[in-house]
Amino acid sequence: MKIFNKQSRLKWISGTLVLLVVSIGLVGFNNDDKRNFSIVKNLDIFYTLFRELNSYYVDETNPEELIKKGIDEMLESLDPYTTYIPEDDMEDFKFMTTGEYGGMGSLISRNGEHVVIAEPYEGFPAQKAGLKAGDKLIEINGENVVGKSTSDVSDKLKGPANTPLKLKLDRPGEDKPLTIELIRRKISINPVPYYGMVSDKTGLIILNNFTQNCSKEVAKAMKDLKDNQGAESFVLDLRGNPGGLLDDAVKIVNLFIKKGSEVVSTKGKVSQWDKVYRATSEPIDTISPVSVLISRGSASASEIVAGSLQDMDRAVLIGQRSFGKGLVQTTRPLSYDAKLKVTTAKYYIPSGRCIQAVDYSNRNEDGSVGLIPDSLITEFKTFGGRSVFDGGGVSPDITLDRKKYGNIAYALVAQSMFFNYATDFAIQHKEIASPEEFKISDETFEEFKAFVKAKEDFTYKSATQDALKKLLKTAKQEDYYTKAKAEFEELEKLLTLDVEKDLNIFKEEVSELLANEIIKRYYYQKGAIRLSLQDDDELKKAIEVLNDPAEYNGILNGTVLSHAGDKRGVK
Repeated sequence: MKIFNKQSRLKWISGTLVLLVVSIGLVGFNNDDKRNFSIVKNLDIFYTLFRELNSYYVDETNPEELIKKGIDEMLESLDPYTTYIPEDDMEDFKFMTTGEYGGMGSLISRNGEHVVIAEPYEGFPAQKAGLKAGDKLIEINGENVVGKSTSDVSDKLKGPANTPLKLKLDRPGEDKPLTIELIRRKISINPVPYYGMVSDKTGLIILNNFTQNCSKEVAKAMKDLKDNQGAESFVLDLRGNPGGLLDDAVKIVNLFIKKGSEVVSTKGKVSQWDKVYRATSEPIDTISPVSVLISRGSASASEIVAGSLQDMDRAVLIGQRSFGKGLVQTTRPLSYDAKLKVTTAKYYIPSGRCIQAVDYSNRNEDGSVGLIPDSLITEFKTFGGRSVFDGGGVSPDITLDRKKYGNIAYALVAQSMFFNYATDFAIQHKEIASPEEFKISDETFEEFKAFVKAKEDFTYKSATQDALKKLLKTAKQEDYYTKAKAEFEELEKLLTLDVEKDLNIFKEEVSELLANEIIKRYYYQKGAIRLSLQDDDELKKAIEVLNDPAEYNGILNGTVLSHAGDKRGVK
């Protein structure tokens, strides 16, 4: 067996590429195929350019980085979903499709020079071993990780199941570093982080992503709610769900519709791959009222589920217009255990519409892309005759404004103010009220304000202040400033950034985000979900509609006004 080092392997690959180019060229010329000749020509140019660059560029180059950069840039010119997956990234890719990996079961994040435990998953090795949010990682299996990137630390934490992990860490409130030993396990993240009754008759199922067999988890939740908890209607929450596996999307739709019904079809360049996906199993419930919650972050498989149920008049959709990804990707094997995830088709939901929002096939002169133009938007009909449109995501039947936060709230999150305060809070408070009862008291809010004000490096921007700067510049150019100087100065004073003032102005949303961070220290992810459900306008609207047969049926049969038929939907 011949063993190659990296340099000789690259030479061997280059030589093979030349032979490949020649062989393709012969076939191309024999068939007088201009396309094959173009491929041969450009591959040859690329190979000779790469060879000359490696030989003569003034500084040392990294061949693998150059090739990957070239591949990534090439694929990016097509669409953001066609990507190259090198062998080193295969574990991350498998996690995205299966929800499984070998590790300790915890979210990590960067905080200053340390990578810290952001959230240990309940019931997994990290939590069972006593790791807490806020723990700063110092060493992993004897290797110093201070200053390392989050991805580097993540790679060191992951590994085959049943292998040991020895962690040295700094814990706030402790005088000395702690050493914790645990065993990696196969971590399988449940795509249904929460389900339960949200009213006497309504059950809620939250689905975070479409990983392998997620449909089984949804079915399990649905049966439990229906058979054991008295659910007579269902809310399926797909807000922020980025999608995933098409097959599982079909199986989830199948839970609510008759066996044999068409759910979605795909069409692409290779006609042999075109396929109609139908419900192949007996459903769980084809009668009970259903509402699906969607948002701008609901994409791909989420849109197949929401759009198909809407087209079949099987569910009322509530929230905001979805993302608009109507493209299907297929994974193709490459050499050296790498893969190509390539867009191979568009999908069409039962009404016949494709909800792809961005037109990647017709780029602007500068290379940018835009939405499908209104002139190409086409009207389709649901099974009951309601108007729906293609080309712009799935529009909800009832549109509610997306919750918005002030700039100070975003800054508090980005600069870990909520996270760091919650760490200190958990040290001082051994227990708190249940998620359904917990509130940020005035005393806690005042303590948080003092905590933030004490951080001299905390900064944030105000969009209003930025707009004022532009106004002042224009006013001075047009000589309005000197004529109304006192008024402008008063406005500047009024809009001067003041941390305490802005914390008071945005007290409600700051308290909400702070409570969410604190509750996770005691009740983990499910606790944070239970807390958020207490003040969820979209969920409240869903419960209201599901409990009002006249409104629910009126929306589905078109006698009650909805927004689903608006071109582009309601923003």
